[in-house]
Amino acid sequence: MPDGTRRLSTNVPGVDEILEGGLRSRSATLVRGAPGAGKTIFGLHVLAGEGSDTGLYINLGEPADYLQDTAEQFGLDIGNVVFLDRSPSRSQFQEDSTYDLFHTDEVETPSLVDAIREQVVETDPERVVIDPVTELRYLAPDEYQFREQVLGLLAFLKDEGTTVVLTSQAAPSMPDDDLQFLADAVLNLDQDGRRRTLSVSKFRGSDSRTGPHGVAITGDGMRVWPRLEPARHGQTGPTETLSSGVSGLDSMLGGGLSTGTVTFLSGPTGAGKTTTGLQFLHTAAAAGTQSVLYSFEESLETMLDRAEALGMPVRDLIADGSLVATDIGPGEVGLDEFTYHMRTEVEENGAEMVMLDGVSGYERAFQAEDTTQQLVHIGRYLRNMNVTGLVTNEVHQITGEFRVTEQQMSHLADTILVLRHVEYRGELRKVIGVLKMRTRNFENRLRLFRLTEDGLTVGEPLSDLRGILTGTPDWSDVE
Repeated sequence: MPDGTRRLSTNVPGVDEILEGGLRSRSATLVRGAPGAGKTIFGLHVLAGEGSDTGLYINLGEPADYLQDTAEQFGLDIGNVVFLDRSPSRSQFQEDSTYDLFHTDEVETPSLVDAIREQVVETDPERVVIDPVTELRYLAPDEYQFREQVLGLLAFLKDEGTTVVLTSQAAPSMPDDDLQFLADAVLNLDQDGRRRTLSVSKFRGSDSRTGPHGVAITGDGMRVWPRLEPARHGQTGPTETLSSGVSGLDSMLGGGLSTGTVTFLSGPTGAGKTTTGLQFLHTAAAAGTQSVLYSFEESLETMLDRAEALGMPVRDLIADGSLVATDIGPGEVGLDEFTYHMRTEVEENGAEMVMLDGVSGYERAFQAEDTTQQLVHIGRYLRNMNVTGLVTNEVHQITGEFRVTEQQMSHLADTILVLRHVEYRGELRKVIGVLKMRTRNFENRLRLFRLTEDGLTVGEPLSDLRGILTGTPDWSDVE
């Protein structure tokens, strides 16, 4: 008999990580969800896989040929799967051939339990899927006997050494609290508009990540993206100073940015936030620091063209692999999928600097998700992994009342660089300053800031001006 502490893969990418290794052998897992949530696909994944042991699929809803076609469409190998087809069919209706849940000595009609027993003994499967187990309610005269028979069926299947997955049509009109009580683990598949999620509400005898976790169903089947939990990740590394490559800016920052910190670049449109972030990325990547850029505000090509025009050959760094750059539009990926890819860049590809360009674009990309809380998690994750983070944040007021952010997120940053437009004799100028820096002393004066074809330049401190942050300072003859 298999050891109950042994783990079996679900064959659903991402789920084994959530379950800390997979399904416990000789256990019963209830997969709940509304129609279309992906329960059947999940069950097919559990039984699929080249070289896998024999599996038994007890289908009480969809016919076997439909399930086989579905598996083929998703590229799932079910060559070792045996189907016990008890789905409704025209011939069964015409012949008035019915099944009852109980043993044949209790009722006159054939027993489904007996049919399952015979198939299990004949097949000797390691895994059994019953889809959906809620159909068995219609074969029992009352709820008490339904629970008793399901409990007996599960006990039999576990004694035979099988690992069982049950699916349940979760709906207010058909509660399944009793099935949740009988199961060793409960997985919930939900769908809210375009967003699919999986959560774990019960996992007896093991730790798990509750969720919700993002789910995608594509031509390759089901894929689950584990939600980012910063406390589970960490690595030590030296604390170093990363230069921007611009002497005036480094002077303001006491030498540069500290590794393992998160910096917000905050200001209105056109103030130079993205360019300043690219300056740090370009300098770091050129020095051999693996870097990653995620653009949420503009197309990658537009950004790269602007960088080239400002004397930063970013395309060369992308070509040699030292900089990875991706643009992400609304609805293209889910938030959990995005953070998973970011983790891959950090943990597998060695990224040491990550830039998120555009908090507003980030929020639009992942609508209806808890973007602020996840941005907190992203920041904590980067710090825990000793990765330097850059986040650009737009404030919509060009001049007037000074704000660092409009989402009240300034507490997330270790360092805040403020970029502003100011008016001088009908001309817009740019200024830059350091508002906050937790790791070292910094210059608390503002400086003129220019973007030229030779790159980014930062001038001398503007010591004689007042009211700069209002956008209309008392300006002397400073060039």
